[in-house]
Amino acid sequence: MRISVLQHVPFEGIGSMADEFAARGYCITTHHLYRNEPLPEQDEFDWLVVMGGPMNVDDTAQYPWLTAEKHLIATAISGGKRVLGICLGAQLIARALGAPVTPGRHREIGWHPIQGVPTRSIYGPLFASNPTVFHWHGDTFALPQGALPLAASEACEQQAFAFGTRVLALQFHLETTTDSAQALLKHCGDELDGSRYVQSADAITGSAEQFAAIRVLMAHAIEIMANADIE
Repeated sequence: MRISVLQHVPFEGIGSMADEFAARGYCITTHHLYRNEPLPEQDEFDWLVVMGGPMNVDDTAQYPWLTAEKHLIATAISGGKRVLGICLGAQLIARALGAPVTPGRHREIGWHPIQGVPTRSIYGPLFASNPTVFHWHGDTFALPQGALPLAASEACEQQAFAFGTRVLALQFHLETTTDSAQALLKHCGDELDGSRYVQSADAITGSAEQFAAIRVLMAHAIEIMANADIE
């Protein structure tokens, strides 16, 4: 399996997914878009992983590569590729599928529970236990036409969706490790505004048990997607 990762800022890499992909013997190529590295061609990957970042999906004046990136994602989806989006990546998938991305009602940062949504999607069981997961986002997406919602939270109605069996969009971060959480605090700590769903830096640092729990969820999501067929 050939994985192409689209990375938008230096401090938001694939986290615990690196070990999961390596354990399966997958080939990982990271495209650092903030360095103006070229996007991959469609025949270069089997699986597209679109990571997070502090920009908005429509910040094309400052980040002109966003336009081509959305086209790449849309083409990958229509071509039956596996596409996994995290936070900004989920918003880019939603926009590539024609749904709006807007500022959320609340900024959501830290460890907050999500509620699984009953669904026929193969990804539904991932969130049936209403797990507590790691969040860092201010924008949100509407559900694209034809997509199945997977989870919600008090702060954000749309937390995850599946489009068919090979496309998974997660507003939250299951890939986060202790190191990547510290990197987010270092580079985006000015967003800790003390609002209702924004936790303190100490709370965001979390516990080993919390990071271990989301790592298990990330591994399960990868396993489902790796074995998914086109509907």
